Amino acid sequence: MPDLLAKKPLNIIMGEAQESGEHSLRRALGPTNLISLGIGAIIGTGIFVLTGTASANHAGPAIILSFVLAALACVFAGLCYAEFASMIPVAGSAYTYGYATLGEFVAWIIGWDLVLEYALGAATVASGWSGYVLSLLGDLGIRVSPMLAGAPGTKFVLYHGHWERLAGITKKLAIEHIDPASLSSTTSSFNLFGFVGIALVTVILVIGIKESANFNSFIVIIKVCVLLVFLALGGAYILSHWSEAVANWHPFLPANTGNYGQFGISGIATAAGIIFFAYIGFDAVSTAAQEAKNPARDMPIGILGSLVICTILYILVAAVLTGLVKYTNLDVPDPIAIGIDVTGVRWGSMVVKLGAICGLSSTMVVMLLGQSRVFFSMSRDGLLPGWASKVHPRFRTPYLSTIFVGFCVAMAGALTPIDVLGEMVSIGTLLAFIIVCAGIWVLRARGTEVKRAFVTPWVPFTPIMGIIISAYMMYSLATATWIRLVVWLVIGPVVYCSYSRRHSKVQQGHPEAILEATR
Repeated sequence: MPDLLAKKPLNIIMGEAQESGEHSLRRALGPTNLISLGIGAIIGTGIFVLTGTASANHAGPAIILSFVLAALACVFAGLCYAEFASMIPVAGSAYTYGYATLGEFVAWIIGWDLVLEYALGAATVASGWSGYVLSLLGDLGIRVSPMLAGAPGTKFVLYHGHWERLAGITKKLAIEHIDPASLSSTTSSFNLFGFVGIALVTVILVIGIKESANFNSFIVIIKVCVLLVFLALGGAYILSHWSEAVANWHPFLPANTGNYGQFGISGIATAAGIIFFAYIGFDAVSTAAQEAKNPARDMPIGILGSLVICTILYILVAAVLTGLVKYTNLDVPDPIAIGIDVTGVRWGSMVVKLGAICGLSSTMVVMLLGQSRVFFSMSRDGLLPGWASKVHPRFRTPYLSTIFVGFCVAMAGALTPIDVLGEMVSIGTLLAFIIVCAGIWVLRARGTEVKRAFVTPWVPFTPIMGIIISAYMMYSLATATWIRLVVWLVIGPVVYCSYSRRHSKVQQGHPEAILEATR
């Protein structure tokens, strides 16, 4: 049906970008803030948690190549994002870009899909944040009831007089020849700190974008310094124990076990799809376009700058980590802490845990920022109820949307296991990347003339490569993850047909957009 492909005219989008006053978002972010937002979102659960499991189960020391493959997909997609963000400086990211180029129904699917990336991404990070907080509290002698220390069903055992998460001490029990079944056990029912972490971040976001950005910048400095400390201590240890490091790096690419994704070339791709979560965030910078002082210039700097900085850090961290610890011993929730322990620097583990807590805090800020801005844009277009686009007269933030998203994400973080959340976020983001790359290709094919401060190079090569690499990593993810994605995308059109299509402002007030869809 042609009206499903109705596009939102670019002149209307650009008019929204120029709005000012107490009912509009405050333009307060410069290039440094935007790069910091990107780094704040990117450096988080992916590097502090998923690096170890992806190396141990899929790629071995070749996890370095997985980071390169994931970064390559992000570079192609990032170049496409940068053009859109400089051309259409409006909150909403890929949703808004899709509305302008591919039509309303595709835009709705993107917006629905972005819930997987931003909302579930924040919930995933909250779960990891909770784990590091609990570990740090344990180091300080503070114990939390196991009933409130994990998602429902997480198993705890009584070990040396303390309740410990079974998954975290399984290998230790094996070394000590202790049968877990011989220990008293219980299961948790609510991840309290996962809930509290999101609640605190929600309050910060309601107060204001500049305050949120300043908080994020402060945290980013801390966590980057922590990674640099890890690289310095780990690098020094490797140089003085070179033969040990070489042994840990061998074999660099373990032979495939006979199953797709378990080491070998396919293992590199599967690990890339999993640790791709580590790169999620640079695209979240584009959701703040309507709050940037000079979006045409600053958005490409923020997107591509944060991506380059984090890629270099990731490759170095992966190389040092697999040199310090044999990849077979990295299937743990805190691989960076395990790596620093090898150096014998006692204060290192404490510093890493503090850095992880800081890192995950800033990631939650940017993820929730992104989700509330997508809801803001969809509400302004009539695809969601009007309350989601209400701006606080004093703070100039979409406060109702932020509070609603915060509560839902806090509950998801408190009640859902981290592994389920993580892969859902990755596949949702990869799908968004594919659509954004396709959007740039469509613009070029139509010859659309719009003023651009940044132009994606080598079109159609760049968007085609972004699509191919992203699709390959999606293909490498588990079947169960695909099933969840399909179910989610089936629910989306039901919501669109029952509410959004009837309330769409483009459908009601801009008939020229519908006509354009038939051309």
